[in-house]
Amino acid sequence: MLRRFRGALLRFVRRRALCAIAGMALVVPSAWLEFAAPVDRWWIEGLALIAGATGLALLWTAMVGVAPDWVDD
Repeated sequence: MLRRFRGALLRFVRRRALCAIAGMALVVPSAWLEFAAPVDRWWIEGLALIAGATGLALLWTAMVGVAPDWVDD
């Protein structure tokens, strides 16, 4: 099951547009929760940080692309 999840994740990040949309969908609400929401619960702020970091990683992958596993000389 873990191998199937890894394969699905790798196929997902190869699609740049979908990866960028998913990244923005995670970054925008988490930024709102961190900076503007009147929420003062530690676990909500923690989940917002995790979602924001994941969203930023997806956005970075969408902009830069996936690095190869190895480079042949």
